[in-house]
Amino acid sequence: MKLIIGAVIVFASVIVGFTLAHGQLMAIWQPVELLIIGGSAIGAFIITNPGKVVKKTLGAIPTLLKGSKYNKKSYMEVLALLYDLFNKSRKDGIMSLEADIDDPKQSPLFQKYPKILKDHHVMDFITDYLRLMVSGSMNPFELENLMDIELETHHHEAELPSHALTNMSDGLPGFGIVAAVLGVVITMGSLGGPVQEIGAHVAAALVGTFLGILLAYGFVGPMGAYLGHLAKEDAKFLECIKVCFLATLNGYSPQVAVEFGRKTLYSTDRPSFQELENHVKGRK
Repeated sequence: MKLIIGAVIVFASVIVGFTLAHGQLMAIWQPVELLIIGGSAIGAFIITNPGKVVKKTLGAIPTLLKGSKYNKKSYMEVLALLYDLFNKSRKDGIMSLEADIDDPKQSPLFQKYPKILKDHHVMDFITDYLRLMVSGSMNPFELENLMDIELETHHHEAELPSHALTNMSDGLPGFGIVAAVLGVVITMGSLGGPVQEIGAHVAAALVGTFLGILLAYGFVGPMGAYLGHLAKEDAKFLECIKVCFLATLNGYSPQVAVEFGRKTLYSTDRPSFQELENHVKGRK
C-alpha cells in the first residue's frame, strides 16, 4: 500500500505541477523514449546480475506492497516461543526438545505459534541451533561466532535485491541521456523542415532525460532503498533470537533470556516488560 501511495504522490506532483505551469500533457507522452530507457535498463539489469539475483529480486517485488512481515506482535510470538522452549529445557532437560526439533509441525509446543511455524527461515534458525545445543558439543563462544557468520551471510543475501534495484536506478539517468541523444540525432535530421516538427523532436529528446531521472529517483531508487530496510528488519528478527539463545546458554533463566532479546528490538516494535510477561503467561 505504501508503494502505491508513494507512487501516486510522485506521479501526481509531477503531472499537476507541469499542468499548473501551463504545460501540455501530450508533450511528455513519449512511449518510444520510455521503451528505450526501460528496455535498456532491464537489459543492463539482466546483464549485471546472476540469474539467482534476478529471480530473487523479482520475488521480492511483492513485498513492497505487503511491507515488513515482522511487527510487535511477531516479536511477542517468537519471544513467547523461545520462553516455552527454554522453560521446557530447564525443567525436563535439553534432550526433551529432541522430538520437537525433529518434527516441529507435529510438536504441540510449536503448534501454539502458527505464524512462526510458517516462517521457514526462522524455523530453520531456531531448530538448527537447538540441535547443536542438544548435541552439547559447542560452547557459547563458538555458537555465537557461528551465529554471527550465518547472520552476516543471511543479511548479505537478503540485501541483494536492494543492491540490484539501486544499481538499476543509478543507470536510469544515463539511459535517459541515451534517449535524449537519439532524439537530438532525429532533430538534426529534421533541420530545414517545419519549425513545429523540429520543436516536437527537441521536446521528445528532453523528455527522455526527464523520464530517466524521474524513474531513477522517483520510483526504482526508493524501491531499492525500501527493500534494504526490509532486509534489516529481517536481520533484526534473527538477531533477537540469537541474543535469547546466547543468554540461556550462559545460564540465565527463561524470563531473563527473553528479556535480553526484547532489549535488542527497535523502539517501534519493542513490547514493554509487562506486555511481554503477560503474553508469555497467557500462552502457557
